[in-house]
Parts: sequence; structure tokens; C-alpha cells
Amino acid sequence: MAVDSTDYRDIFLNDRPMMDVRAPVEFAKGAFPGVVNLPLMNDHERQRVGTCYKQQGQHAAIDLGHQLVSGAVKAERIQAWADFARAHPDGYLYCFRGGLRSQIVQQWLKDEAGIDYPRVAGGYKAMRNFLLNTVDQAVAQCDFVLLGGMTGTGKTEVLTQLNNGLDLEGHANHRGSSFGKRATGQPANIDFENRIAVDLLKKRALGCEQFVLEDESRAIGSCALPLSLYQGMQQFPMVWLEDSLQGRVERILRDYVVDLCAEFIRVHGDDGFVLFSERLLDSLNNVQKRLGGERHRRMLVLMEDALAEQGRSGAVDLHRSWIEGLLVEYYDPMYAFQREKKGARIEFAGERGAVLAYLRERGSLRG
Repeated sequence: MAVDSTDYRDIFLNDRPMMDVRAPVEFAKGAFPGVVNLPLMNDHERQRVGTCYKQQGQHAAIDLGHQLVSGAVKAERIQAWADFARAHPDGYLYCFRGGLRSQIVQQWLKDEAGIDYPRVAGGYKAMRNFLLNTVDQAVAQCDFVLLGGMTGTGKTEVLTQLNNGLDLEGHANHRGSSFGKRATGQPANIDFENRIAVDLLKKRALGCEQFVLEDESRAIGSCALPLSLYQGMQQFPMVWLEDSLQGRVERILRDYVVDLCAEFIRVHGDDGFVLFSERLLDSLNNVQKRLGGERHRRMLVLMEDALAEQGRSGAVDLHRSWIEGLLVEYYDPMYAFQREKKGARIEFAGERGAVLAYLRERGSLRG
């Protein structure tokens, strides 16, 4: 007999396969990494059953649900659940609270397909609360250090070379600045929070009790950091990463022009370059008010010329002009102010090799 699970830690640490039987509209608002949505009811059916429940009560709503999901529709859904269960014998199914919907799916699987498949007791809500608590506990119990630095110093590259790096921008699928949108979209905010929590859980299970993360604002694109983590970030000590202006220009050229253009072409094919150009121009226009009219017009001309040349010949050299202009005239003064404001919290500053060595030693001493 299948044993329902309340061991949420085991589920997330070991990436247990799960099928979410909630409606697609619920799934889209937030789910867990790697989970497959195989709903008991589609959005329209769920809405009709919900209306019936409000007007006529639970018994009538259950009867309507059985009418809507019957015959060929029911057989097709049971087949999808059975296929998942056979492919993932170590998995689970769940609904919102681990109640009626997951019980029905579990019963139909047993009666119609002969498969005894376990549920997650407490469902989505219990697992979500577990992950929220995971973040809060880590903030309260672990040692965190922020990695700061001017735009283009390669903070994310440093983080990915550390065993205890927490890549918030990676989880948000966004580079964190006004120019940070990727060719692919961002996760729902709940998904973003869940990814951070699972990352923390897995690293702590490996014995990691100190984490390095980039100094971020609360919002990374459309994703917002968990409140306890963001509040902690206002106090955590900092390490400041330095690099030359030339090195930063080259890195931004690679990340925000060469690699981003290739990403757009990979995702969108023949339309990729046009969409990439529009994204770059939109990003500049988004900071127009902060740049001021004259400076924005000047940068816009440089960017348009660079994009035109890139479109004609593939050459990206002209992009350096607007990149350097934005750094020197806009981003650097802003970051210099931030550095001064946070100066008392900076415990080390240096270029990449020195910062990596310092953070690794710091981790070994306090790990």
C-alpha cells in the first residue's frame, strides 16, 4: 500500500518526481522545480464546480465534478496519471491541501489502472510553507556575505565559482539591471522564492552554513526577494569586487550584446536580431527619465548606430561607445554613492582573484 508523505525535506532534497493535479491556472501562479501539471479538472471545469459549490453546496459540486470528468475525458486523464506513475515509481501526487482532489486521483488510479500511488499529505500549501520556513531559518541561522561592485565587474561569474554562492539572478532568469531581461521569460514570483529555498536547503544539507550572494535591490526584474532575506541583506557584511573600466566594458559587451543576441536568435530564429534590438532600445528608454533628455538622446544615437552596423556586418565594436558612456555617466556615480553609503560594512575589496581567494578562505574558516 502506498504511504503518503509529510517528509517535505526528503522530497525537495532528492528531487522526488511529483504531479500537481491542481488546475492549470493554479499551477501557473506557482509550483515547485521539475513538477508536472496533470490536472484533475481544467480551468473551465474547476470554475463551474466552484460556482456550484457556492450556490448548492459540496455534495452538488462533487456530483457536477464527476459529470464533467467522465467517459473519454476521465479515461484520458487516468491514462496520463498512470503513465507518470509508471515512469516515476518513486514519485508523489498532490493538490492544494492534500484533500479531495488528490484523494480522487489516487482512488481512480487504484481502481481503474491498478496503481497504488502516494500523495503528499498537506499538499501544495504545506510544501510551500515548508519552503518559506526554510528561507527564514537560513537567514536566522546562517552567515551571509554580500558581493558588491560596479556594473560589469562580473559578480555573477564569481558567485558561480563558489560552492556556497547563491545565484539570485540565475533563479530569477534576469541580470538584475534595467538591461537585465533575457530572451526567455521570468518565473512566477512564487516559483522564484521556491527555487531559492530549494537551493538553500540542498546546500545546507551538504554542510554549507555560509552563503555569498550578490547585493541586489528587492526586485530582480519582475521577481521580488523573500522579505526576510532582503531585510537581512540590509545588514550583511560586504565584499567589493573591482575591475578596470575596459574590463567592465568588454564583459558587458559580451553579456548584454554578443551573448544576449545569440540567445534571442536561438529562441526566436529569424526574428531574433530584430527582437534583440528592440529589447536593447527599450532598456535604454526605460532609464530615459533618470538619464535626462540630452544624455538619453546621445546614448540612443550611439546605440542605434551600433545596432545598424551589427545588423549589416555582425561587427559589435560600436557598442562599446554607449556602454562606456552609460557606465561613466550613469551607473558608476550611482554605485560610487552606494559604496560610500555601505562603506562600513565592506570587509574586503579587490579584483577577481583576490576576492575569490578571500571568500573561499572566509568560507572554510566559518563553514
